[in-house]
Order: sequence, then structure tokens, then C-alpha cells
Amino acid sequence: MFAVIRTGGKQYKVANGDVISIEKLGGDAGAKITFGEVMMLGGDAPKHGAPLISGASVTAEVVDQGKGEKVVAFKKRRRKNTHRKRGHRQHFTKVKITGISAA
Repeated sequence: MFAVIRTGGKQYKVANGDVISIEKLGGDAGAKITFGEVMMLGGDAPKHGAPLISGASVTAEVVDQGKGEKVVAFKKRRRKNTHRKRGHRQHFTKVKITGISAA
């Protein structure tokens, strides 16, 4: 069985036991999180919502908090002796899916 959930402005297809990296959520390692925005449940009898399935939820456990790879934005104006360099590292939360409930 799998589910499609929405969190952090993105959609993720998850199954029981998957480890995924999502946009930063609060909580230390070992904390439990419940995702209530389930858009689709798949398996033998797939169900989809319009846009959400009422009563369905996905539970997960926080594995780690971290920062992603560095992204460098470099802008240069040729022949003007001006440039700008900015770096950014996006925060993420790594979670392990522990259960999918259709309720």
C-alpha cells in the first residue's frame, strides 16, 4: 500500500518503511509526526480525494534534521566590474514512514 501526501508545498509518494527528506518540520530525532493531507491511497483498491481523503493519515518518525547542498547564486555585469555571490543551504527533515491509515 502506498499514499500520496502533501507537505511543504510538495507532493510525495510514500510507502511503509520509506525514508524521505522533506521541507523542515519541528521536532527532534525520534519525534512522531502525522500527515493529515493525504491525496491518494493506492494498493488493491485505490482511492483518491478531491483534493484530500477525509480521515486518512500517514504517521512518520523524525530520523534527522539537516542542511542540504550549498547552492550558489552568482550574478555578474560584464565590463562593469560588479558581481554578487550569495550562498544558500536549505534546511530539511528526514522522516521514516511508520504507518498509513485509511480510517
